[in-house]
Amino acid sequence: MNDATLACIDDLRGWLGERLSTAPAVRDQRGRDTTFHPVMPPDAVAFPQNVAEVQRIVATCAARRVPLVAFGTGTSCEGHIAALRGGISLDTRGLDRIREVRAADMDATVEAGVTRKSLNAHLHGTGLQFPVDPGADASIGGMVSTRASGTNAMRYGTMRENVMALEVVLPDGELIRTGTRARKSAAGYDLTRLFVGAEGTLGIVTAATVRLHALPEHVAAATCAFGTLRAAVDTVIETLQAGVQLGRVELLDALQVEAVNRYSRLGMAVAPTLFFEFHGSEPEVAHQVKVVREIAASHGGQDFAWAHRPEDRSRLWQARHDIWWANKGLRPGAEGLPTDVCVPISELADQIEAAQQDVRAEGLIAPICGHVGDGNFHLCFMVDPSDAAEIARVKAAYARMIRRALAVGGTCTGEHGIGHGKVEFLREEAGGGFRVMQALRAALDPLGILNPGKVTGFF
Repeated sequence: MNDATLACIDDLRGWLGERLSTAPAVRDQRGRDTTFHPVMPPDAVAFPQNVAEVQRIVATCAARRVPLVAFGTGTSCEGHIAALRGGISLDTRGLDRIREVRAADMDATVEAGVTRKSLNAHLHGTGLQFPVDPGADASIGGMVSTRASGTNAMRYGTMRENVMALEVVLPDGELIRTGTRARKSAAGYDLTRLFVGAEGTLGIVTAATVRLHALPEHVAAATCAFGTLRAAVDTVIETLQAGVQLGRVELLDALQVEAVNRYSRLGMAVAPTLFFEFHGSEPEVAHQVKVVREIAASHGGQDFAWAHRPEDRSRLWQARHDIWWANKGLRPGAEGLPTDVCVPISELADQIEAAQQDVRAEGLIAPICGHVGDGNFHLCFMVDPSDAAEIARVKAAYARMIRRALAVGGTCTGEHGIGHGKVEFLREEAGGGFRVMQALRAALDPLGILNPGKVTGFF
């Protein structure tokens, strides 16, 4: 810890008191995400309770040129919250107020520390929902910063489509507001979209105005197993081409189904499987089901297993969201390295099959799941972090998967973001645009104090 950081901690402790912690356990938690990336804790953790305190913390760090990393719930996957240069972690969980819900306009303004589940609990009884669902109970600020999506994205969009306006503290402590509550605008640069997905490198999100959506009148969910992974993917492609607007559709390969069966005590056939959910009026859902049944049958899909009751649907989707824990059960003691790419959907089957072949050739364990409706899939490598040779094989398979995706017009990440784990892949994907990103960052944060080393690396 250098002198500037020690002085910054003294400055902050002078007015935050016990809400500035240097306890090892507290620091360790803020340097650890859900993957096996090395724990890189900050030197101290600040706990602001309002926006003015965030501004003062940022201004203090700027004056001392001390790094500052925003922290939501710590559920990210690419090392977003690692304090690569030490400094201060700014824990946003004290910014937990739902400022206003405007049911008539179907929008809400919430502070950054509000989680998606707490927002939906608050909306209970209004007939509205906030549908962006990355699985974990992430904070809204974190979801904005990583441009999160999840199982509902094909119908309701990602955070990019669901954030209308933001409140952001810039790297010098100034508070700005971007966007409006209007449903469209042609007024100047789209600053809101600039901060959505910036991973806390351009400013710290303190509040967001988000779109709300009507709860569907009727919901039906089912699983369907297939003889091959390609048959499952082709079923989804034809379903989309037929104009069926699915609520959500998820793909699990056979190994992933085996893991889910063990962990969640389900009895699904161990085969490539689609999880479907249908939303709409009862006649609409009945029509969707009829069309999808026919398409699935033409590709050898086995009988649909239905989850009719709300509690059965919740159990089914909770099993999907518990995949992380299910995968850890495949290899007790191992750590997980989840990754994702997104490709044009016509390329999806080829890309997944190539990834599976790589995994087998390298002798690795890596179940596959995916938001197949939008071409996004995940490998979750189960690895021994102490085995350097195994880590090298994982990294080689990981890199080949990403470069295959880029070669067919895809992206190195559909929803996990860049963090420090995918900086070089972003450089390959963006080409000359990477320099533009670096220039934007340098313009807004010339001292390089906000989440250094992430997205564009160090500059």
